[in-house]
Amino acid sequence: MPSPITMIDLFAGCGGMTQGFVSAKGYRPIMSVEWDYSAASTYAANFGESHTRWGDIAHIPDEEIPPADLIIGGPPCQGFSNLGSRDVNDPRNKLWKEYIRFVRHARPKVFVIENVDRFRSSSEFELLLAEVLPGGLLEGYELTHDLLLAADFGVSQRRTRAIVIGSRIGKIPMPERTHAKPDTLDSVRLKPWATVRDAIEGLPATPTTTELPASKANYFGREVAGVFKGLDLHIGRNPTDRSLERYDHIPPGGGRFDLPDHLLSDCWRNKKTGTTDVMGRMRWDAPSLTIRTEFYKPEKGQYLHPHWLEREHPGNVNRPITQLEAAKLQSFPDEFMWCGSKIEIAKQIGNAVPPRLAEAIARHIKPYLLGQNATAESGSTTGQVPAARRAARQRNGSPR
Repeated sequence: MPSPITMIDLFAGCGGMTQGFVSAKGYRPIMSVEWDYSAASTYAANFGESHTRWGDIAHIPDEEIPPADLIIGGPPCQGFSNLGSRDVNDPRNKLWKEYIRFVRHARPKVFVIENVDRFRSSSEFELLLAEVLPGGLLEGYELTHDLLLAADFGVSQRRTRAIVIGSRIGKIPMPERTHAKPDTLDSVRLKPWATVRDAIEGLPATPTTTELPASKANYFGREVAGVFKGLDLHIGRNPTDRSLERYDHIPPGGGRFDLPDHLLSDCWRNKKTGTTDVMGRMRWDAPSLTIRTEFYKPEKGQYLHPHWLEREHPGNVNRPITQLEAAKLQSFPDEFMWCGSKIEIAKQIGNAVPPRLAEAIARHIKPYLLGQNATAESGSTTGQVPAARRAARQRNGSPR
């Protein structure tokens, strides 16, 4: 058996990306860095505290950065996000430069950056591209970048992410998608998209509690709420009667435009277009929309439970999804362990890379890291997509 591929996870969050790579087998995390305490604790609970660094990445000296085969991570994206300030001077946008510092000192064969889709149109991304040119900080690396849809890789969620693969062992193409929207040309040869039903059907319709269990753990010399897993996270809320009335008007796939006038807030009444997913209800037999950090608030997106038959039907499930349901829609395994308050855990879930998407990337790049890319599924030792496959994509309308 080949030696494990050593890996550093930067801006690791709760470890969604590491989870995907570990699930792909053959990868061993040797360092992770995360500044948020509860997220770092969740990471440590699942992958070990000894290699987990809780704190500011900028405070880690160069000499403490170990050599590694691979670096993965997603620098904070709030400044690039449609929901963020989109401020080019947002200091969080500059943290990708810390990522580059780690690459320069760890000298990985490959690195993978994950970010929101707007990252590829940002000025920071243009600077990143410039660093691989002669004389740049990443000279010797070749970059491949694209937008990947999580649903195309078996995640029950239509979440689009920018992925950048940097390699100094030959250019590596993007992974081929494994799933497709039903009733499209590609659905003949690929698996159908996973659905909300695939992820959460069978969980209790009515959570029995609104609070996490009263348990504590200790990481990095501090106490944190946890460790929780499985049904511990199936926690409800206490909506008002007005909220319940609103929920009952929303059919699967519907949203705020299904509400009668007397249930509209002023901002909704005055905004006739846009924000179509607000106060939305999921569909059982389609992937969810993007799971964000406040998925427990239906006014923030399409987060109502999909089970609805007709107005005032006693079988309707009129509530937002729970932390457990959100984690499963993100493709976290049931045995994954969590630390923090219910709000902190929700933030960890919404910010995470879907593990199943990360696993697809991990499986794809493994042959290149092991020097076996001649037999990789991409079918090319140079990292180029074979001509026959390019032609098939064009016929099927694939963007890649």
